[in-house]
Amino acid sequence: MTEIVDNQAPTPPPGSTETPGGRTGTTARKYNGWTQNSTLEDYSLRYAPKSFRRWTPYVVATTALGGIAYLADFAIGGSIAISNGFSSALVAILAAAVTIFLTGIPISYYSAKYSIDMDLLTRGAGFGYLGSTLTSVIYASFTFIFFALEGSIMAQALELGLHIPLAAGYLICSLIILPLVFYGMTALSKMQVWTQPVWLVLMVAPFVSIAIQDPGTFSQFTHFAGNSPTGSSISMLGVGAGAGVALSLIAQIGEQVDYLRFMPDKTPQNAKKWWGAVLSAGPGWVILGGAKQIGGAFLAFYIAGSVGLAKANEPIQQYVSGFKTFAAPVALGLATFFVILSQIKINTTNAYSGSLSWSNFFSRLTHRHPGRVVYIFLNVGIALALMEGGVFGFLNTVLGFYSNVAIAWIGAVVADLVINKPLKLSPSYIEFKRAHLYNFNPVGFGSMLIASAISIAAYFNAFGDYGKAFSPFIALFIAMALSPLFAVLTKGKYYIARTDDLAEPLVLEDGLLSAVTMTCTVCAEDFERPDIAGCPFHQGAICSLCCSLEKDCHDSCKSGGAGEGPVDLAIPAMRSAD
Repeated sequence: MTEIVDNQAPTPPPGSTETPGGRTGTTARKYNGWTQNSTLEDYSLRYAPKSFRRWTPYVVATTALGGIAYLADFAIGGSIAISNGFSSALVAILAAAVTIFLTGIPISYYSAKYSIDMDLLTRGAGFGYLGSTLTSVIYASFTFIFFALEGSIMAQALELGLHIPLAAGYLICSLIILPLVFYGMTALSKMQVWTQPVWLVLMVAPFVSIAIQDPGTFSQFTHFAGNSPTGSSISMLGVGAGAGVALSLIAQIGEQVDYLRFMPDKTPQNAKKWWGAVLSAGPGWVILGGAKQIGGAFLAFYIAGSVGLAKANEPIQQYVSGFKTFAAPVALGLATFFVILSQIKINTTNAYSGSLSWSNFFSRLTHRHPGRVVYIFLNVGIALALMEGGVFGFLNTVLGFYSNVAIAWIGAVVADLVINKPLKLSPSYIEFKRAHLYNFNPVGFGSMLIASAISIAAYFNAFGDYGKAFSPFIALFIAMALSPLFAVLTKGKYYIARTDDLAEPLVLEDGLLSAVTMTCTVCAEDFERPDIAGCPFHQGAICSLCCSLEKDCHDSCKSGGAGEGPVDLAIPAMRSAD
């Protein structure tokens, strides 16, 4: 059944000479070819329209999970076990995995439901339009730090397998990623789907071989002490330190939802598949991620006697030894191929997500958008510099510090989604458009800053050894406690600067929002209704990108008392119920 709610588009004022370009006497804004090409641009700053979301839940989930082929998990697990021993490492990895899984559920759901990426979600989840610029840098940092770590692992494989010097290997590992990322989801979905079975078989093969040939090795692993001063027994300091390193991966949920935003709308017919895809490809990534970390810890123990503890956390060393158990003549070549395949699968995702994050960051600061692909070069360039600087050698230190900031951000977002919204302290929907948001919302932005500052102080021994070890958990708990507190104190005032009062051509088909479009008065292009706002400055409808890039309006649509005092937090009529 189709219900016409309102099919009346805004009209220019009587006597106006307004053109499709927006204000009177202007011409339509034009973007360069990269920006206008949706295959290249992948709606980097926008809501992902229904017309573009043509993939099945299975394809979206497989593409998202293809990105977790990274081998840094093996290096992280090996490092944690070598530093803290078996028992502490196991508890640390499991504690981090549970935390990441639980925080990932609401983020994945809201992203898939509203078809928006992590940056747009953060804007509406308590940070405000400009407040989320800081989180864009945090997220971009995650992508280039892990690009550098994964590229370093790939370069190690090129050095061992093909005798290519590390410095040259870093450059090769960077350049090979660029063409794959240009075409975004269109190309990445095909690459990830076709390579996933091969990668899975190669990943588990050494463990199966060892289990068949020498099953007693696994029981010996439980006595692995590494360099831990407490041996293989559990140490709370070791658990905290290890969990802090593993929790640096909490921002991986951002890369997962960069793909989940392309999920089709949830309907009664596809509800089970929809939920299965969202949960498996969203928070579910950490199930495989945690298993890989434990696997990396085991392989580090397995090869420590032959290569030494210093190299036991290098995935190429781990897999050369693992493949030797059943394919000794070709073990080096097989391990090199596996590492290269794994790192291509993940670093395409790192470069892709980084380009989205930098696009969002610079568009707000400069009011310019040359296209997502431009920022691929920036992200990969920073990662290359980190690789050449030897970032892999400081793995635990880099990730331990980063986790404090990342988890404060995620904690503030999750608190808004699972506490503030059910308690009606914040709007029940996600608003991401500049036209409707305050620049800064102290609920999320303030919570993150305070939680980060306290946890970083703890990391640098302000509260003793235990405070340092558990500093990421301090960040999480403080952020989640402050968010609802600030929401109560501010009475929800800083979420919505003005309500969406634009007359709209909205069609509901069986209760779901259809792909009805409106024309932007600035660029004269058609966009689906969720990507459109009313613009008094341009006297008509404006798309979210043109709104973001407008520098002459000075947010006039939100001045003159708009947004003062508590606002109506009821969902606007144009939103569709789920």
